[in-house]
Amino acid sequence: MTMKRVLVTGGAGFIGSHLCQRLLQEGYEVVCLDNFDAYYDPAIKRRNLEEINASKGAQGFQLVEGDIRNKGLVDDLFRRSSFDLIIHLAARAGVRPSIEQPLLYNEVNVTGTLNLLEACREIGVRDFIFGSSSSVYGKNRKVPFAEEDRLEAMISPYAVTKRVGELFCYTYHHLYGLRISCLRFFTVYGPRQRPEMAIHKFTRLINQGEKIPLYGDGTSRRDYTYIDDIISGIMGAIRNLRGYEIFNLGESQTVPLRELISIIEQALGKKAAIEELPDQPGDVPITYADITKARRLLSYDPKVGIAEGVGQFVRWFRDRG
Repeated sequence: MTMKRVLVTGGAGFIGSHLCQRLLQEGYEVVCLDNFDAYYDPAIKRRNLEEINASKGAQGFQLVEGDIRNKGLVDDLFRRSSFDLIIHLAARAGVRPSIEQPLLYNEVNVTGTLNLLEACREIGVRDFIFGSSSSVYGKNRKVPFAEEDRLEAMISPYAVTKRVGELFCYTYHHLYGLRISCLRFFTVYGPRQRPEMAIHKFTRLINQGEKIPLYGDGTSRRDYTYIDDIISGIMGAIRNLRGYEIFNLGESQTVPLRELISIIEQALGKKAAIEELPDQPGDVPITYADITKARRLLSYDPKVGIAEGVGQFVRWFRDRG
């Protein structure tokens, strides 16, 4: 193994906490930078940290509480640590909230990313992985979505900030020789999923006997990707950093919203009460990943189908109490 010391930004979050555990299990030293933002209950991230600290290799784990918008803090952290690799997952998440707070999303997702890239340039860290999003495809007419598709129909500030992050990554690769992979995640779910995301939210509301919101006619389709498959994709990217690359990490299957609700009902053994609502601004009709490139270059091979993955999520949800 050539890379040993890794900075994971947003490492206490949903994807980040799973990644930290996997890296520790494989012998990496991991520094987690997280600001425990109140976008959702920070206590959830604290519980994620407990899972990390109870895992194999946890002696190699260090938490730094701080904000990627704080350039002084970022620069000081880079100077004090000898990072071999940066995995940048910290972001202000969510399509709909970004419409209400575009300046905040730009500050966190663009300026924060630029602070990290600048620190890499100044300190001499060459390897960088950027957590991007399928939202950059917007209302793409061509399916499945491929990395080389033209991106002309982004419909939320969140999507724009993620695309700008990718472009800054390319610029720093071109100017300073950083090796960077941008990973476009497609609707990640599984244990520890954020509470406002559809599968978690629907499971909670159905379990409580409350109505679930169904936006539109229920035919919108998403490419739901189980957390273990995403982590395997990130590990593949770590092992295969070269130049500048963009990769889709999805399941390459689409599930209509009404079918998703049915799958959750079956896993819970409870029937959903549905409140039908108009389409939401910023929502796209479909996400669908072409994963040919990731299969070829990262040996990415998603294995968990939606019914199995939702079943595992529901078991975690119930075990958590």
